[in-house]
Amino acid sequence: MVPAQVEAIERLVAEQRFDAVAISGDLTQRARTSEYKRAAAFLQAVERTSPAIAVPGNHDVRWWFAPLHLGRRAAMFGAWQRALRRPIEPVLRVPGVTLVGLNTSQGITPRTLTWNMRDLSVIGDLRPAQVKWAAAQFGGSPAGDARVIVMHHNPVKGELSRRHGLKHTPQILGAFADIDVDVVLCGHDHQEAIHEVLHTRRGTIVSTAGTVSSRSRGGRPSSVNVIDIGPAEISVHAMVWTPGTGAFHDGPSRCFAR
Repeated sequence: MVPAQVEAIERLVAEQRFDAVAISGDLTQRARTSEYKRAAAFLQAVERTSPAIAVPGNHDVRWWFAPLHLGRRAAMFGAWQRALRRPIEPVLRVPGVTLVGLNTSQGITPRTLTWNMRDLSVIGDLRPAQVKWAAAQFGGSPAGDARVIVMHHNPVKGELSRRHGLKHTPQILGAFADIDVDVVLCGHDHQEAIHEVLHTRRGTIVSTAGTVSSRSRGGRPSSVNVIDIGPAEISVHAMVWTPGTGAFHDGPSRCFAR
């Protein structure tokens, strides 16, 4: 992470006092203890003014403890749980919105293997049981709550990467439509994006936040996305990093009927 950008986000959250802040993974680069300590400090700063929900990214998982899930699988997420003291699949309910976190960062498993060696430990996976669990969490919320999934891997092909971050994306997006998901918040692709995925029954909005690091794709600026959910519409707008000001400023936006 770029310290100046992290500090700018902390200021932004303190000023705006958002109803909720979602962190869609990769709070660390190499899952090191020192990186987790900074991530914990960041979450503490955010939660002084806004409730937060966070899920692991592929960089946060110590997959080498259990390649192909042979070994100590619990150790893959041990650093996350010790440093952050929060579950890898959290639920956050705020007035009018339920956010459910799903862990797509499974390490190297038979399901994540592809013919591309670059996918090892990088590509994401979501199991049917996880979607079923998410449906149960939404079912326990007040009727009319907006339903938001928070996960790391992008289910829509990146504009520059031309890759899905998640395997089996048509099935996953179809399953999300079946349980009436309104918005998917994700990251991973290192480029901001706002999409509406249309299904036969309903549309699902996918908000991909750009990375807050020096590894943004195509030289694009780092960014965060701000989502406003109302009774009749949902708007998503990107706030992009402007080095000269040391802050994030309004960028592209889209509005969707709810």
